[in-house]
Amino acid sequence: EIFNLSVIFVSFRLLRYLSFLLNRDLPALQLLAEQGERLKLPDVEPQLSIGILEEAESLECEISGDFALADGRSIPSGCYRIVPYADGLTLMGEQMPIASDIAFDLMPQDASGSFTLSNVVIGKGFHWERREQQSFSGALHIRRSPTGRLTIINRVGLERYLESVISSEMSDQAAPEFLKAHAVISRSWVLAQLPHWRENRPEPPAVLPGSDEIVRWYDRENHDEFDVCADDHCQRYQGTAKAATKNARSAVEATYGMVLTFGGRLCDARFSKSCGGITERFSSAWANVEAPYLDVRYDGEALPPGFELPLRSEAASEQWILGRPPSFCAPPGAEVLSRILPGYDRETQDYYRWTARITQAELCALIVRKLGLDLGRVHSIEAVERGGSGRIVRLRLRGERRTVIIGKELEIRRALSVSHLYSSAFVIEREPASASIPDAFILRGAGWGHGVGLCQIGAAVMAEKGYDYRRILAWYFVGAVPERIY
Repeated sequence: EIFNLSVIFVSFRLLRYLSFLLNRDLPALQLLAEQGERLKLPDVEPQLSIGILEEAESLECEISGDFALADGRSIPSGCYRIVPYADGLTLMGEQMPIASDIAFDLMPQDASGSFTLSNVVIGKGFHWERREQQSFSGALHIRRSPTGRLTIINRVGLERYLESVISSEMSDQAAPEFLKAHAVISRSWVLAQLPHWRENRPEPPAVLPGSDEIVRWYDRENHDEFDVCADDHCQRYQGTAKAATKNARSAVEATYGMVLTFGGRLCDARFSKSCGGITERFSSAWANVEAPYLDVRYDGEALPPGFELPLRSEAASEQWILGRPPSFCAPPGAEVLSRILPGYDRETQDYYRWTARITQAELCALIVRKLGLDLGRVHSIEAVERGGSGRIVRLRLRGERRTVIIGKELEIRRALSVSHLYSSAFVIEREPASASIPDAFILRGAGWGHGVGLCQIGAAVMAEKGYDYRRILAWYFVGAVPERIY
């Protein structure tokens, strides 16, 4: 019997390995043969914890189906309220306390269980910020934060999570090949954020020693209580209502367990809404390290004459940004945008080329509010360093009292806007041009987001043109290969 069990076990492992090989591309096998296998493969679909809300004063929750607390007590369908008190939480049902504890884990008793939350903030800090009612499957975890408020966490399988992500980030009516590509990169990105696969990268100093330079970047937050958040600072996860379509399920099922790898390592697959025609390097937005598969690339079939990539001068960047060169992510028309973008993203009509005007008074107030600095009136705003797509990486603000350099791209976008500028790919004009201290600054910009990795609108338009998901992935992540790892 022991011998027979051993044979079965070895056969099972051999079949798994053969299945693994059949799902790998030949170039990947050649690359791994040269460099050695370095990717640790998960055996089964991982479970994720997603932070839905933080610092909530209370929680109104409607439960559908049977749930149970960790101690086995049943929580039937109905409306509930969770309220923090001095040492813990109280679960209220129809105004009557049901349980008190330091935290609650509500576990569904079958696959049909779901819960609905009101006033969930989406787009926090961005120009499309709003509140929604959202429904979720999986487990609901609620705990009291150190400030006496609530942290709300959803625990769910990775594949179910992805069905919501790809139809929250973009529209589930987009072409199926685009949804497949997005499923692969979103799966790759979230796995790359988990402790087991995450690579350690240096944290930025707030102020560089011995200089008037402020350098910050805003990567996935180092969440202690959950794996990833549910908003744009991680990737959008707006509940199961966004995942309840055949298109989203089919795209995730078709790519089940598939990720991007480069040289045997899991790709940190980044994406943004519109690159403005040229994608950007990883190091322009985050740590000073390079990911070879995240580089400067024209988002179109033939680079317009007169340009060379990467853009190497202020004049070249200005020519690119002030023009409207053709690219995949150039506005494709209202009909296509209505298929590929969620409703609130369609409100942003000027994403490809945009203009923002900041008065002197507004700028001074923003610098105090966002940077904690009093520069006095600002003489000039100057690009000190740009990435290969024309995005500003370091920006100089010359004031009456002080001059400061800020970076990287999201800190620049944050500092010069009440919410965030669309991107840091912009040129600066003074109004009036001849004044030593202008009344206002005009920013003329390109693109929406950091521009690194996949350009969502560009990739969606590629799929509309007939590109399949493997070609789309190869276009934006040069040298990376799709692998099915579980």
